[in-house]
Amino acid sequence: MSQLTEDEKLEYQDTFNLFDTKGDGKIFGHQIGEVLRAIGQNPCNQEIEKICGNDKENRISYETFLPMLVSVRKSEVPVSRSDLIEGFKVFDKEQNGLVHASELRYFLTTLGEPLSEAECTSLLSGFGENNGYINYEEFIDTILKN
Repeated sequence: MSQLTEDEKLEYQDTFNLFDTKGDGKIFGHQIGEVLRAIGQNPCNQEIEKICGNDKENRISYETFLPMLVSVRKSEVPVSRSDLIEGFKVFDKEQNGLVHASELRYFLTTLGEPLSEAECTSLLSGFGENNGYINYEEFIDTILKN
């Protein structure tokens, strides 16, 4: 998975170029996370900090970006649906496939890489609450589709 095919390199360069606002073949360091996410990676903020350090205003070329991409691809650990379900079961006190919406909101906005209130509201808005509860298997399926 760490090696990129020529087709992938060309595809990723096209995406990289979309973020090149000056037309000089470079992006700002603070755009690295956006570019990685645009090409389907999901690095956490800590990982992005590690990659670009304090060079957020420096501009980097695609050739400099490529090893960063490979590094992120190597470190990404796939999460399965069953792993997520097992995680949610910890919060399913009544073992009925439901978690309280306010509890889920709390976890999403405070733990790990927290979402903003607006992001959390947007994420949860598509789920019909059942007396204040959300079916976490439906939630997981929707998240994994996107």
